Amino acid sequence: MVREMSEDGGFFSSDTFTSNETGYLHVLGELRRLGICGGAYLGVGPETNFTYIARIRPEIAFVVDIRRAAMIHQLMYKAIFHRARDRAEFLALLFSKPIPADGTEAASSLVALVDYIESAPTTRQRFADNLAIIRSTIEDTFQVTLSSTDAESLETIYESFWQANLSIGYARGFASLKELLLETDLDGNRGNFLVDEADYAFVRDLQQRNRVIPLVGDFAGSKALVAVASYLERHRHPLSAFYTSNVEEYLFQDRNFPKFADNVARFASSDRAVFIRSLRAGWAERHPANTRRFSRTSQLAQVAEFLEAYRRGACSNYWKLITAPCVRGTQTA
Repeated sequence: MVREMSEDGGFFSSDTFTSNETGYLHVLGELRRLGICGGAYLGVGPETNFTYIARIRPEIAFVVDIRRAAMIHQLMYKAIFHRARDRAEFLALLFSKPIPADGTEAASSLVALVDYIESAPTTRQRFADNLAIIRSTIEDTFQVTLSSTDAESLETIYESFWQANLSIGYARGFASLKELLLETDLDGNRGNFLVDEADYAFVRDLQQRNRVIPLVGDFAGSKALVAVASYLERHRHPLSAFYTSNVEEYLFQDRNFPKFADNVARFASSDRAVFIRSLRAGWAERHPANTRRFSRTSQLAQVAEFLEAYRRGACSNYWKLITAPCVRGTQTA
């Protein structure tokens, strides 16, 4: 499916080794209230997908990104999930650190585990050995052949985590991965998929059963999303949630949003199916529902209501899209 459903890689202005969405947990309460669960999940970008997958508990998930390196990044994560039996092993392998001993506080509490990963020793030999294991897992176990460029991307991504440790982030001035892992929802509760062992186990099981499929694809393209929609229809998996981050903003800039809307219309979705959108600084701060004035936040929008609003011409630009009647202002929950 990775080979046959993917498109040629496209251009994006930056690498994205981690999310920059400090408000990614703001939608968790509304997802729970709406009963968004099961079915199929679509997403984009790096690790934020795992938290939404853990909360929604889909039967299958696709992560579609225009950058081929993002697909390699997801395959790296898949290999780590395949090897890591629990959260402690996952973070230890991600950052090339020794696995904490069973029964220690670092093996149970996320805060303690984060503290351990920050300070635990590492060596270049450990990094090199782990990189070889991950590449072998991708090529030999998953049967995904990596080109020389793919192998270089894998090494660059994995080395970035090893070098920067938990301070790795989207770019200078943005939240670190440590901060993202320890972020809280609107009720002040931590909600990352690594907080709870059961959440990690669910995502790992889905990965091990090859039910999290990373693809190279343009949201406005003619192949990847079309192929996913067709697959889901054949296998009777209704769309439950589509995490678009802020990709729609770029689709409007490139005048490709109508093609994206056409692709969305191809999906059979549940009555409650939602988009999960991230509003970056500027858009978020002046959004009328953002009474707390978060600089970054996330919101939900009903897929069916969006399609109806779009057909009426009510979503002719990005601002109208994120303030349309189909939007649920979760920032005030």
